[in-house]
Amino acid sequence: MHKPGDVVLGGLFKVHHTSDFPKRSFTSKPQRHRCKGFDILGFRYAMTMAFAIDEINKDSSMLPNVTLGYRIFDNCLTLIVGLSAALSLTNGQDNQFLLQSNCLGTPPVLGIVGDSSSTPSVAIADVLGLYKMPIVSYFATCSCLTDRQRFPSFFRTIPSDAFQVRAMINILKHFGWTWVGLLVSDDDYGIHVAHSFESDLTHSGGGCLAYVEVLPWESDRPEIKRIVNVVTTSTARVVMVFAHEFNIIHLMEEVARQNITGLQWIASEAWSTAAGLQTPHFMPYLSGTLGIAIRQGKMPGLREFLLQIRPYQNDSVNYGNSIVKQFWEYMFQCKFDLKNGAENGIPYCTGEEDIENMETVFLDLSNLRPEYNIYKAVYALAHGLNDMMQCEPGRGPFSGNSCTTVQTMEPWQILHYLEKVNFNTSFGDQVSFDENGDALPIYDIVNWLWLPDGRIKVQNVGVVKSLVSKGETLTIDEDKIFWNFESNKSPQSVCSNSCLPGTHMTLKKGEPTCCFDCMPCSDGTISNKTDSLMCSSCPQNFWSSSRRDHCVPKKLEFLSYHEPLGICLTAASLLGTFMCAVILGIFICHRYTPIVRANNSELSFLLLVSLKLCFLCSLLFIGRPKLWTCQLRHAAFGISFVLSVSCILVKTMVVLAVFRASKPGGGAILKWFGTVQQRGTVIVLTSIQAAICTVWLVFASPVPYKNTQYHNDKIVYECVVGSTLGFSLLLGYIGSLAIISFLLAFLARNLPDSFNEAKLITFSMVIFCAVWVAFVPAYVNSPGKYADAVEVFAILASSFGLLIALFGPKCYIILLRPEKNTKKGIMGR
Repeated sequence: MHKPGDVVLGGLFKVHHTSDFPKRSFTSKPQRHRCKGFDILGFRYAMTMAFAIDEINKDSSMLPNVTLGYRIFDNCLTLIVGLSAALSLTNGQDNQFLLQSNCLGTPPVLGIVGDSSSTPSVAIADVLGLYKMPIVSYFATCSCLTDRQRFPSFFRTIPSDAFQVRAMINILKHFGWTWVGLLVSDDDYGIHVAHSFESDLTHSGGGCLAYVEVLPWESDRPEIKRIVNVVTTSTARVVMVFAHEFNIIHLMEEVARQNITGLQWIASEAWSTAAGLQTPHFMPYLSGTLGIAIRQGKMPGLREFLLQIRPYQNDSVNYGNSIVKQFWEYMFQCKFDLKNGAENGIPYCTGEEDIENMETVFLDLSNLRPEYNIYKAVYALAHGLNDMMQCEPGRGPFSGNSCTTVQTMEPWQILHYLEKVNFNTSFGDQVSFDENGDALPIYDIVNWLWLPDGRIKVQNVGVVKSLVSKGETLTIDEDKIFWNFESNKSPQSVCSNSCLPGTHMTLKKGEPTCCFDCMPCSDGTISNKTDSLMCSSCPQNFWSSSRRDHCVPKKLEFLSYHEPLGICLTAASLLGTFMCAVILGIFICHRYTPIVRANNSELSFLLLVSLKLCFLCSLLFIGRPKLWTCQLRHAAFGISFVLSVSCILVKTMVVLAVFRASKPGGGAILKWFGTVQQRGTVIVLTSIQAAICTVWLVFASPVPYKNTQYHNDKIVYECVVGSTLGFSLLLGYIGSLAIISFLLAFLARNLPDSFNEAKLITFSMVIFCAVWVAFVPAYVNSPGKYADAVEVFAILASSFGLLIALFGPKCYIILLRPEKNTKKGIMGR
């Protein structure tokens, strides 16, 4: 179809979808190919270009004093036919037609709208790039066409597959689908998509491909059956298909044959609105399909323009050719050739039939998508021409700052202006081209809905687009989406379920990165987000919670009054203190009795007081360590025990001195063991321990310390001794006095019972020494608060041993056997 004009634009459309090529022979006359299979939508695409040019010619603000014409060719969806047509448009080797009343010829074609698919566009752009002929495609999406060095004159109003792939990945991320299958067609479109998808999906971290299969170009049932088996056996519930409508038809026939449901199909723009798939036979499986669709637009006036088409018109538009007649015959199922029509029972076409009363997809303009891209492509060329016509001589972009005219313009000259085109359509969309010739990408997101009355609706549920200022944005209205599942909810499609906080991902050997195991974080490490690659360590004074999802302060451990062990030890300490007080009261009440007065009652009272201090000093080891308790605990313990052992030692020495004095000539020794000497000895011995403690506290004082070495999850709050030497001297001094007391008492054990406490002292020293000998290894091997507990236990055990061994028998006589509490009873008479 053609229309004359001052400037002519070419067009390539698939008005037929198959082509027959006759056999070539050197002897016979060459025959032209025949296109078959009329495509009514392809014809509407061609008429959309004619409508856009007619609208531009009527607009006084666009190309004033210049009329646009067109030459539209049928590519028959065949590479060789499309390439041949493109070359015809470029070199002008076509039938001449009347330009003006006095001029015959072919005006120059300054730009071409087309082709309709990627593979022919690659071939055509390869060749026409040599001539710098602008080509603006409305349907070729292959990302390979962004190669500006190879295709310097190629533009397109449809986003490239690179953006379509990124848009798909954004949809996968939005719904959390990380494990998906990919089916592609066996051509440039499918192969480049497969490469882009595998690369972009890996780099974006959006998921993994469970499989990649190439759909055969022809109906190869064994191969299609194998592909369907791959789809059904895979754990991926989401299947993306980048292919053409006829590829999907063959695939879905096998899906329907095997009755395979439970899959979420994701459609590329090539078939997301394909009417041939929206049939009751396929919809049980394709209902709920999500897809990327070409931006839908509105073009007021297109319907009226289409209604004007007639097979016989006498205006300047040459519709009176075979293509328009084929359209008419297809629409009304009639024939212009009466003879052939009559033979087949087909009615005759008059050319006056009413298109408007026909219910056909041709006039259904509710879903204009490729047409909108064609409309934008024509307007892009027109705006480029308009800008070129407004060039001011001397300020032009060509050599010598020159401009061009309608009579002298060349196709390569419009490239300069086409690259800078920037306008808004009446629908509000911005049209401009980047450095690769791609328009600002925008896609609608569509959802297939099978209505109860049997109608099929392709509804818009979102938009994905790229803006210069904001980058890529995805908007989806999930409430409008129909999911073809019993739950009517978005399906899950993951190789492995997400690793919850507290775990981290561990890749499975030989599997994609989306297939992993979830391993719990080790002690002291956490992960606080889903699908963590690794666990992070907690800060020094923190530890992982039981769920390993956050850090908590380490538990501070010390011997507390609130725990059972601390309570028991406190109770024992208070019991011992109470017993000392009771015994002291008993001794005071019976201070004049022989049993109390025997062997220096003053030392007995002092011994009870010191034992009481021993019981009380154990309380300093219980509770939260503080500086004063750390400093006081060992000093009080050491001095109290030295005071106790000193009293026992002096008592033992007095026993030996008394018996020694009872022998002839031994009376003089008693002068060394008078009351003053006994007191002085106790004071001196205790002062030595006090001096040791003072030096220790001054030069290496015990201090509170938070120890993290015993437990990873706890901080042991303890008192470090400061100086091991000081602590050793303290214990060693107590031990030395205890051993001396034990030896002296042991030597006096067989003396007569009168006035003799040696046996009681011996027994008490045995208990005392046994407790403290056992204490040393137990203390060294007990961590944290248990070391304090061992020390408290040793203090209490030794104190109870001394108290009971020394004062138990005397209390028994005082309270239960008072008849023995006489001088004669004590003397054993």
